[in-house]
Amino acid sequence: MRRQTFMAKTGEVEQRWHLVDARDQVLGRMATEIAQVLMGKHRPEYTPHVDTGDYVIVTNAKEVKLTGRKDAQSFRMRYSGYPGGHKSETFGQLRERKPEALIEDAVRRMLPKNRLGRVMLKKLKVYAGSEHPHQAQQPVEMSLS
Repeated sequence: MRRQTFMAKTGEVEQRWHLVDARDQVLGRMATEIAQVLMGKHRPEYTPHVDTGDYVIVTNAKEVKLTGRKDAQSFRMRYSGYPGGHKSETFGQLRERKPEALIEDAVRRMLPKNRLGRVMLKKLKVYAGSEHPHQAQQPVEMSLS
């Protein structure tokens, strides 16, 4: 048996592709599992300072479920930096206008807030419908618990 802790190196871990169907999935619970796969915490060779995560494709983002009355009471706020540049919209309005942003924001906030987290987020591909252009990567259907 080895007596040293295994530390993965960049490019040493093979990155797989996973496919998630967001239809009737609760947003927060789905985002936590996606974030763990992006970080690589689902693997035994997880190393905190190396990108050991996999790619994740999310389809049917328009049909993700929000519990309670979050679609009417929760807001996404942004500020342009100019006076009077504060804009806000409810999650329900955001889901109608740009459903990909709803899932990307939820996952982004669960990733590390550094350079490595930004690299991990680039491996997330979100699509509003059921079609995606990543058939050549042969993604494996990921079951959410």
